[in-house]
Amino acid sequence: MRRNLSLIEVLLIGIVVLLLFVAASLVLTDGQPHLAVLCAVAAAAVVLFMLRYSNSPDRLRARQSERTLRLAAKTLPFMRQGLTLESAEEVCKLLLPATMANAVAITDRTHIMGFAGIEREYYPLGSPIKTKATMSVLADGQVRVITSQEDIGFPRSDSSLQAAIIVPLILHEEPVGVLKFYYRSPKKIDETQRAMAQGLAALLEMQLQLADLEHQRELATQMRLKALQAQINPHFLFNTINTIASLIRTNPAQARILLREFAVFYRQTLEGSLDRITLEQEHLQTLRYFGFEVARFGEERLSMDGSFEPGLAELLVPSFVLQPLVENAVAHGMRDDRPLRIEVRGFIKDGVVCVAVSDDGMGMSSEELKRMLDPKREHASVALRNVDERLRGFFGASAGLAVQSELGVGTTVVLTFGEFDQLKVVEDAKSDNR
Repeated sequence: MRRNLSLIEVLLIGIVVLLLFVAASLVLTDGQPHLAVLCAVAAAAVVLFMLRYSNSPDRLRARQSERTLRLAAKTLPFMRQGLTLESAEEVCKLLLPATMANAVAITDRTHIMGFAGIEREYYPLGSPIKTKATMSVLADGQVRVITSQEDIGFPRSDSSLQAAIIVPLILHEEPVGVLKFYYRSPKKIDETQRAMAQGLAALLEMQLQLADLEHQRELATQMRLKALQAQINPHFLFNTINTIASLIRTNPAQARILLREFAVFYRQTLEGSLDRITLEQEHLQTLRYFGFEVARFGEERLSMDGSFEPGLAELLVPSFVLQPLVENAVAHGMRDDRPLRIEVRGFIKDGVVCVAVSDDGMGMSSEELKRMLDPKREHASVALRNVDERLRGFFGASAGLAVQSELGVGTTVVLTFGEFDQLKVVEDAKSDNR
């Protein structure tokens, strides 16, 4: 590893270079001493300037930052897996040649996860943490620079490792492990080594946080989808199958159509989970669902219209955002005194893409609406809440769901996706990448 030259070292190098240039200049100037010395001094000054520039603090910091970033790029594929035995071991192997340390180790809160360097055979992966200093760093989350074997707390008194830099790895404001650099002599630990150890630990922390965020996002998305799919009422499944069975006797042609649509509907519901689909495809899937309800209740009890402003049908949206709204309208809005009419309308308001699902059904009072949307209540609408969360997850905080309802008049649910121009730019870019 390159270090900064001391003043004495620079002067010695300068004197040697000057003498060499004097000798060379005497030859080139036909033995004229004054001209030779002048040329030599000028050449030596240039060389010294280059030496000083190459070892300036700014230059050294730039080189150190470049090395650190290169290391970060190499460790990223491993740390994205999280803190595992395999990832930690590979990271230790990458970090060891980049420092003056004689050994590098990574632990979680209880076990050695990775070790590279001398005395590797004494610290098998997966074995319990063995040093007191590591336990202290895990307890208080403070960086420690250890300059004696006694303070490190090795169980072996004959260890050749005499000093260490131990840096905590913080996740969710708690130490989840440590990064350790071991040295044969405390003299090897300087400000550069300390700065590099803390910088590398900070990069590993960031990568662990990214891995954790990615893992949590995947879990959250899967759980939301499962919750949404669980909202497919078992009674709806049972009733649809019964409806198709009865039509086999009375109207075989319609029964065949419904059975085919039923297969397509459930295949797309169960498989089209996490990816976006076009708004038109989402609307068609909702129409399939509604067709089963019409077959069950009759055209005289249910009707649904849909319209979308030009350019909206091809926008990509999360799947399974319209059907839960229509399903809620059928389940809670139907009345005995008149048919239920549902309207799905896509439009742009103040540059923002919206889709409204309205019905003229039972409606609800403001108190009932508040209870339905309150996530703390047992009977809160999981479907509505999950649709809202998925929209925000895909399109940001400005997206989401709003509900208006009046008892005896009906209910309107408005989905907000985002600004039309921004959605078009994003989707056009995706299409180009494909």
